[in-house]
Amino acid sequence: MSFRSNGHLIVFAGSSNLELATEIAGDLGLELGERKLSRFSDGEVYARFLESVRGKDAFIVQSLSRPVNDHLVELLVMVDALKRASTKRISAVIPYYGYSRQDKKAAAREPITAKLIADLLTVAGIDRMLSMDLHAGQIQGFFNKPVDHLTALSILSNYFKEKKLKDLVVVAPDVGRVKMANSYANRLGAGLAILHKTRPSHNRAEISTRIVGEVKDKIALLIDDMIDTGGTIVGGAEVLLKGGAREVYACATHPVFSDDAVWKLQNSAFKEVVVTNSIHVPNEKRFGKLKILSVANLFARAIDNIHNDGSVSSLFKGENF
Repeated sequence: MSFRSNGHLIVFAGSSNLELATEIAGDLGLELGERKLSRFSDGEVYARFLESVRGKDAFIVQSLSRPVNDHLVELLVMVDALKRASTKRISAVIPYYGYSRQDKKAAAREPITAKLIADLLTVAGIDRMLSMDLHAGQIQGFFNKPVDHLTALSILSNYFKEKKLKDLVVVAPDVGRVKMANSYANRLGAGLAILHKTRPSHNRAEISTRIVGEVKDKIALLIDDMIDTGGTIVGGAEVLLKGGAREVYACATHPVFSDDAVWKLQNSAFKEVVVTNSIHVPNEKRFGKLKILSVANLFARAIDNIHNDGSVSSLFKGENF
């Protein structure tokens, strides 16, 4: 694909996902912008850009993955440095938006942290935010700046389409993911089923044995926006097999992989676990069943369109959920 940079486009990387940032810049025909990131002796973040950014259209690639607070503060400091250096426009490219699960008050005296993060980024000086498969779509409305919400739907569904799996059924882990699952089912020409999930506490979910839809003698594709501790999706695989499914695959955009998730997934009933590189997965968290697909080109195309005042929605028209 031919990109149209006019020399004013510059891409910088935070420290959370250097590989993805490098790939995005490469797809744009650019080298990553030079910057220095370090820590003072007490842990405070220091950031400095080593080349002129005056009048530039700057994009900072930084997923808010573990350690999320460090990566968040690093992003805020980088944005502030760019703002003070007379950058023309600052866009935060956040493939994985941390704190996205805290998008509403579920109990008395709780924060809405996803909104707080939006406020922090806005006050720091961003002009735009790009993200992918937000846990809650309403987070877009937490910003008083333009938000481009991309989806990995086409990337992930095309991977399974090429497998030509017969008797495929797409499974939502709960009613909140039915719209997403239906989008996958439509693209794959597959059936649709729904599991029932309850969440008795943070980072703990329970899947009941009830299945809405037919999975007997079918290949089940269990989808979600993220895999955190792995409990929900691994439990779902067991329920599907007990319900008569022949094989079970897992598919998610964001590989958070907290606690013992890798052990659970490797020892699960899944034939394959397919995710994207929205979050960097270090070698020690990679396992035999894992397949990682790149979202770099999609972000590169979005950045190119933004830089040239083109349409971003045209990249994923009809694929929003």
